[in-house]
Amino acid sequence: MTWAKERLDALVAGTAITPPVVETLRLGTLREWGEGWIKKDWTPAPELLNSDGSLFGGYIAALADQALAFAAMTMVPPDAAFRTINLQVNFIKVGRAHPLSIEARVVATTKQLLTVRADFRSDDGKLIAEASAQQLVAPFGS
Repeated sequence: MTWAKERLDALVAGTAITPPVVETLRLGTLREWGEGWIKKDWTPAPELLNSDGSLFGGYIAALADQALAFAAMTMVPPDAAFRTINLQVNFIKVGRAHPLSIEARVVATTKQLLTVRADFRSDDGKLIAEASAQQLVAPFGS
C-alpha cells in the first residue's frame, strides 16, 4: 500500500492527525474512497457563512482543493508527491447552510499529471458547484 492510500485509510478511520489548516478552516476529512475517487460530507458552521446565510465561494474553493487532492492521492505513485497547479471552480447555484455531499474523481492521468474533477451537491441532491484541478506529480524531494 502506498503512503497516500495509508493516509486515506487513516483519514476515513478518524485516526489521522490532520494539518493545522484543516482544523483552522474546519474542512473535515472524507467518508470513503476507492481507486480514482473519494466521497466527502461537509456541514457548514454558521460562522463560516456570508451575512445572508450563503456559502462563501472561497470556502468552496478550499473544500474543492482538498477533495481534489484526496482523489489524486488514490492514484499518485508510491515514490511521488503532487501539487495543485491549476484549480477552477464553477458555481451553479447558491449554496446555503445545509450539508454538502462532495464527490471527486480522477478523470485523466499521465506520468506527470493527474486531472481531477468534483461535484458539490446540497442535501436535496442539487448541484451547487463543480471543480476541476490538475495535480503535478513529481518524485519526493524535487
